[in-house]
Amino acid sequence: MSNIISPSERNPLVSYPRQAEFGRVLPKNKIYEHGAVKTRLKERFVEQVEQIVWQYKLAPETINLPAKPGVPEIQVFRITLKGPELDEAVLQCIDDAVQFPLLFELEYQGKVRMVATYKRPSEADSGRWVTSEYFWGNWQPTTTERNPLPAALDLGSLYAALLKQLIPLTPRQNETLQPLVERYSAVNAAALQIEKLKKKLEKEKQFNRKVEINSHLKALKEELCQLGGDE
Repeated sequence: MSNIISPSERNPLVSYPRQAEFGRVLPKNKIYEHGAVKTRLKERFVEQVEQIVWQYKLAPETINLPAKPGVPEIQVFRITLKGPELDEAVLQCIDDAVQFPLLFELEYQGKVRMVATYKRPSEADSGRWVTSEYFWGNWQPTTTERNPLPAALDLGSLYAALLKQLIPLTPRQNETLQPLVERYSAVNAAALQIEKLKKKLEKEKQFNRKVEINSHLKALKEELCQLGGDE
């Protein structure tokens, strides 16, 4: 049985505490100032983004949870879109500019969706942040009932709980955030390789090569099953 959670089964939308509301418009040029943003990426901002609002600031002084290494605060950005699509490069640019873990809410024509990456300080350079792939929630009406903020002892465990609601893979018992993210990346890599091999098998004419590819496919499918993916 697959442990991949379908978008229709997930609702990562959260009701944030009123005392954490920040509500400050973030001009796009402030994002550009934090890096060498190329012209094409600036065009993406102009084409796709109507407005960026720094909506909530989850911090010790706003929600009374202590900071943890790597999670001094959690910022929630609301991005109003001009169309239903947003280039991940835009999100990455914002993540690079803001030195805190971020959660994004994208809004377009009465619908909203959550997006986030697992963001943590680099082990090699504590002044740098590294990110995983982005996890995309499904579009839902803005009127959708939101979940309460997950119970947590500190901002680190709150960040983990919020991201786990967004990652479409069922956590294993006692599985922490980073291993879950790594397992999900491995699931995606194995699934992609399986699709490539299937196409290769369809085109292959030599019997010996077909046997070899099938053997490789079987091993990858077993690996995917062990990772908790679906085939």
